[in-house]
Amino acid sequence: MSDHVLKVSGVVVRFGGLTAVDVDELAVPRGAIVGIVGANGAGKTTLFDVISGFVSPQRGSVVLDGKHELVRRSPERRARLGLGRSFQNAVLFGSMTVRETLAVALYRRIGRAPALACALGVRRRAEARIRAGVDELVETMGLHDYADSFVSELSTGTRRIVDLACVLAHRPTLLLLDEPSAGVAQREVEALETVIRRVKQLLDCTFVIIEHDIPLIRSLSDELYAMEVGQVIAHGTPDAVLADPQVVAAYLGTDETAIARSGAVS
Repeated sequence: MSDHVLKVSGVVVRFGGLTAVDVDELAVPRGAIVGIVGANGAGKTTLFDVISGFVSPQRGSVVLDGKHELVRRSPERRARLGLGRSFQNAVLFGSMTVRETLAVALYRRIGRAPALACALGVRRRAEARIRAGVDELVETMGLHDYADSFVSELSTGTRRIVDLACVLAHRPTLLLLDEPSAGVAQREVEALETVIRRVKQLLDCTFVIIEHDIPLIRSLSDELYAMEVGQVIAHGTPDAVLADPQVVAAYLGTDETAIARSGAVS
């Protein structure tokens, strides 16, 4: 088994004459939380699109678990191999309760039973597994107080946690989170950090997180990458990367108050 759950090598993405991504190497150690920072337009989300299969690169390699080349595989196939992803603007059905939402997410993994299997009671067992899976996700994500609430009634931060729970329903080994704290109140950011740490511990999941909240990503990350105009300009420990003069000049600026609060400015 490879020490790296994900390795991106020589990936280039061009839209017309614009180079959106030009990454020589990005490696994610198994069991780590790896952060990616950079100004808007730095290529972070496009890189996630390449990894998850929504954008095809002009060249390069994306390898999962040291053996699965992903570049020519569909997003669905990548998900079956253990790759999960959340998006900046997740869409959940407001008219469903949290329990119903999680049940739908689990249904696809557990699957429908054919007619003969239903007659043999397989469907009933599948439904019991779904109910048990919902209870497990509610427990893991700390959603007890909201389990029977409609999604439309939840705060932005709690909806983010429900969205994360839906992704976790597929039991990914690698999870890509795109700005999980966007639009979330500061007290909910702290709750989100606790949830991510709990998930990592309980499910042994590896994370790659794009984030603009500098205190959050500094606290969470084992390693940090900084990007500018599609390229990696720094990689190392969070403290080393955030002190790198090129990162400061390109992204953080010199205002310590801005850096220390949520949503650093470039």
